[in-house]
Amino acid sequence: MPESLIQSPQKLCEVERRGDVAILRLISDDGTNRLTRARVGALTIAVQQLADTPPSRLVITGSAHFFSAGADLHEIAELYGANAFHFAQMGQRLMDAVAGFPAASIAAIHGYCMGGGLDLALACQQRIAGPHAIFGHRGAALGLITGWGGTQRLPRLLGQARALQMFLAAEKLHARDALRFGLVDAVADDPLAVALEM
Repeated sequence: MPESLIQSPQKLCEVERRGDVAILRLISDDGTNRLTRARVGALTIAVQQLADTPPSRLVITGSAHFFSAGADLHEIAELYGANAFHFAQMGQRLMDAVAGFPAASIAAIHGYCMGGGLDLALACQQRIAGPHAIFGHRGAALGLITGWGGTQRLPRLLGQARALQMFLAAEKLHARDALRFGLVDAVADDPLAVALEM
Protein backbone atom coordinates (compact mmCIF):
# COMPACT_ATOMS: atom_id res chain seq x y z
CA MET A 1 0.00 0.00 0.00
CA PRO A 2 1.49 3.40 -0.95
CA GLU A 3 2.62 5.62 1.88
CA SER A 4 0.60 8.56 0.58
CA LEU A 5 -1.51 9.39 -2.43
CA ILE A 6 -2.24 12.89 -3.70
CA GLN A 7 -4.75 13.13 -6.54
CA SER A 8 -5.79 16.22 -8.46
CA PRO A 9 -9.55 16.96 -8.22
CA GLN A 10 -9.93 16.68 -12.00
CA LYS A 11 -8.04 13.39 -12.10
CA LEU A 12 -5.41 14.72 -14.48
CA CYS A 13 -2.48 13.15 -12.64
CA GLU A 14 -1.60 11.74 -9.26
CA VAL A 15 1.50 11.60 -7.11
CA GLU A 16 2.17 8.44 -5.14
CA ARG A 17 4.98 8.10 -2.64
CA ARG A 18 6.66 4.75 -2.19
CA GLY A 19 9.30 5.23 0.44
CA ASP A 20 11.62 7.94 -0.88
CA VAL A 21 10.48 7.49 -4.51
CA ALA A 22 7.74 9.62 -6.09
CA ILE A 23 5.56 8.20 -8.86
CA LEU A 24 3.83 10.78 -11.05
CA ARG A 25 1.03 9.04 -12.94
CA LEU A 26 -0.93 10.56 -15.82
CA ILE A 27 -4.68 9.85 -15.51
CA SER A 28 -7.56 10.29 -17.92
CA ASP A 29 -11.06 8.87 -18.16
CA ASP A 30 -10.36 7.34 -21.57
CA GLY A 31 -6.90 6.10 -20.58
CA THR A 32 -5.07 7.92 -23.39
CA ASN A 33 -3.57 10.61 -21.13
CA ARG A 34 -3.68 13.28 -23.81
CA LEU A 35 -1.64 16.33 -22.91
CA THR A 36 -4.42 18.89 -22.73
CA ARG A 37 -3.65 22.36 -21.46
CA ALA A 38 -5.16 21.40 -18.12
CA ARG A 39 -3.08 18.23 -17.83
CA VAL A 40 0.15 19.98 -18.85
CA GLY A 41 -0.53 22.61 -16.18
CA ALA A 42 -1.29 19.99 -13.53
CA LEU A 43 1.85 18.00 -14.36
CA THR A 44 4.01 21.12 -14.23
CA ILE A 45 2.67 22.07 -10.79
CA ALA A 46 3.20 18.50 -9.52
CA VAL A 47 6.81 18.39 -10.75
CA GLN A 48 7.58 21.83 -9.31
CA GLN A 49 6.08 20.90 -5.93
CA LEU A 50 8.06 17.66 -5.83
CA ALA A 51 11.24 19.59 -6.65
CA ASP A 52 10.79 21.67 -3.49
CA THR A 53 11.50 18.58 -1.36
CA PRO A 54 12.88 16.18 -3.95
CA PRO A 55 12.48 12.42 -3.63
CA SER A 56 15.44 10.15 -4.36
CA ARG A 57 13.83 9.40 -7.72
CA LEU A 58 10.93 10.65 -9.84
CA VAL A 59 9.15 8.01 -11.94
CA ILE A 60 6.66 9.22 -14.54
CA THR A 61 4.18 6.69 -15.90
CA GLY A 62 0.76 6.38 -17.51
CA SER A 63 -1.85 3.66 -17.99
CA ALA A 64 -1.52 0.06 -19.16
CA HIS A 65 -2.10 1.01 -22.81
CA PHE A 66 -0.93 4.64 -23.03
CA PHE A 67 1.97 6.47 -21.50
CA SER A 68 0.47 9.41 -23.39
CA ALA A 69 -1.14 9.81 -26.80
CA GLY A 70 0.39 13.30 -26.98
CA ALA A 71 -1.22 16.71 -27.24
CA ASP A 72 -4.98 16.94 -27.66
CA LEU A 73 -5.51 17.54 -31.39
CA HIS A 74 -8.96 19.05 -30.82
CA GLU A 75 -7.37 21.72 -28.63
CA ILE A 76 -4.52 22.29 -31.08
CA ALA A 77 -6.95 22.78 -33.98
CA GLU A 78 -8.50 25.70 -32.12
CA LEU A 79 -5.22 27.44 -31.27
CA TYR A 80 -4.00 30.43 -33.28
CA GLY A 81 -1.42 33.13 -32.78
CA ALA A 82 -0.81 34.07 -29.15
CA ASN A 83 -2.78 31.08 -27.80
CA ALA A 84 -0.70 28.63 -29.81
CA PHE A 85 2.50 30.31 -28.63
CA HIS A 86 1.28 30.16 -25.02
CA PHE A 87 0.54 26.42 -25.36
CA ALA A 88 4.05 25.84 -26.75
CA GLN A 89 5.47 27.72 -23.75
CA MET A 90 3.36 25.64 -21.35
CA GLY A 91 4.76 22.43 -22.82
CA GLN A 92 8.31 23.76 -22.70
CA ARG A 93 7.90 24.70 -19.03
CA LEU A 94 6.82 21.15 -18.22
CA MET A 95 9.67 19.56 -20.15
CA ASP A 96 12.20 21.93 -18.59
CA ALA A 97 10.85 21.17 -15.10
CA VAL A 98 11.31 17.44 -15.72
CA ALA A 99 14.71 17.82 -17.40
CA GLY A 100 15.94 20.04 -14.58
CA PHE A 101 14.46 17.96 -11.77
CA PRO A 102 16.95 17.81 -8.85
CA ALA A 103 16.88 13.99 -8.66
CA ALA A 104 16.95 11.09 -11.09
CA SER A 105 13.93 11.02 -13.42
CA ILE A 106 12.72 7.86 -15.14
CA ALA A 107 9.85 7.30 -17.59
CA ALA A 108 8.15 3.90 -17.12
CA ILE A 109 6.32 3.38 -20.40
CA HIS A 110 3.52 0.99 -21.32
CA GLY A 111 1.75 1.14 -24.67
CA TYR A 112 1.69 4.25 -26.83
CA CYS A 113 4.13 7.08 -26.21
CA MET A 114 3.39 9.58 -28.94
CA GLY A 115 4.05 13.22 -29.81
CA GLY A 116 4.14 15.34 -26.68
CA GLY A 117 4.12 12.14 -24.64
CA LEU A 118 7.40 11.19 -26.28
CA ASP A 119 8.72 14.68 -25.51
CA LEU A 120 7.84 14.06 -21.86
CA ALA A 121 9.66 10.72 -21.85
CA LEU A 122 12.66 12.30 -23.58
CA ALA A 123 12.85 14.96 -20.85
CA CYS A 124 13.50 12.18 -18.31
CA GLN A 125 17.03 10.95 -17.72
CA GLN A 126 16.10 7.33 -18.41
CA ARG A 127 13.31 5.43 -20.13
CA ILE A 128 12.14 1.87 -19.35
CA ALA A 129 9.67 0.42 -21.86
CA GLY A 130 7.19 -2.40 -21.69
CA PRO A 131 7.52 -5.02 -24.47
CA HIS A 132 4.52 -3.59 -26.35
CA ALA A 133 5.46 0.08 -26.08
CA ILE A 134 5.28 2.11 -29.29
CA PHE A 135 7.04 5.44 -29.79
CA GLY A 136 6.42 8.07 -32.42
CA HIS A 137 6.04 11.68 -33.41
CA ARG A 138 3.03 11.52 -35.73
CA GLY A 139 2.77 15.27 -36.21
CA ALA A 140 4.21 15.20 -39.73
CA ALA A 141 1.18 13.21 -40.88
CA LEU A 142 -0.93 16.14 -39.65
CA GLY A 143 1.32 18.97 -40.77
CA LEU A 144 2.63 19.59 -37.23
CA ILE A 145 6.01 19.53 -35.52
CA THR A 146 6.66 19.48 -31.80
CA GLY A 147 7.59 22.67 -30.00
CA TRP A 148 8.31 20.98 -26.67
CA GLY A 149 12.00 20.13 -27.02
CA GLY A 150 11.77 16.78 -28.80
CA THR A 151 13.51 18.14 -31.90
CA GLN A 152 16.59 18.75 -29.74
CA ARG A 153 16.46 15.74 -27.42
CA LEU A 154 15.64 12.97 -29.90
CA PRO A 155 18.67 13.52 -32.21
CA ARG A 156 20.97 13.38 -29.18
CA LEU A 157 19.78 9.84 -28.51
CA LEU A 158 19.18 8.45 -32.00
CA GLY A 159 21.39 10.58 -34.21
CA GLN A 160 20.13 13.15 -36.69
CA ALA A 161 19.21 10.76 -39.52
CA ARG A 162 17.03 8.44 -37.43
CA ALA A 163 15.42 11.35 -35.59
CA LEU A 164 14.56 13.05 -38.89
CA GLN A 165 13.01 9.83 -40.10
CA MET A 166 10.77 9.73 -37.02
CA PHE A 167 9.83 13.41 -37.33
CA LEU A 168 9.41 13.80 -41.08
CA ALA A 169 8.12 10.34 -42.00
CA ALA A 170 6.07 9.95 -38.80
CA GLU A 171 7.83 6.60 -38.28
CA LYS A 172 6.91 4.57 -35.22
CA LEU A 173 9.40 2.53 -33.20
CA HIS A 174 8.39 -0.57 -31.27
CA ALA A 175 10.05 -1.31 -27.93
CA ARG A 176 12.80 -3.65 -29.19
CA ASP A 177 13.82 -1.24 -31.96
CA ALA A 178 13.67 1.64 -29.50
CA LEU A 179 16.13 -0.28 -27.31
CA ARG A 180 18.36 -1.13 -30.28
CA PHE A 181 18.54 2.51 -31.40
CA GLY A 182 19.07 3.86 -27.89
CA LEU A 183 15.73 5.58 -27.35
CA VAL A 184 15.07 3.49 -24.23
CA ASP A 185 17.50 2.11 -21.68
CA ALA A 186 15.71 -1.20 -21.07
CA VAL A 187 12.66 -3.25 -22.02
CA ALA A 188 10.87 -5.06 -19.19
CA ASP A 189 7.50 -6.73 -18.61
CA ASP A 190 6.89 -4.34 -15.71
CA PRO A 191 8.74 -1.08 -16.43
CA LEU A 192 7.41 0.58 -13.27
CA ALA A 193 8.79 -2.19 -11.05
CA VAL A 194 12.18 -1.92 -12.78
CA ALA A 195 12.19 1.88 -12.39
CA LEU A 196 11.42 1.51 -8.67
CA GLU A 197 14.24 -0.99 -8.19
CA MET A 198 16.90 1.03 -10.02
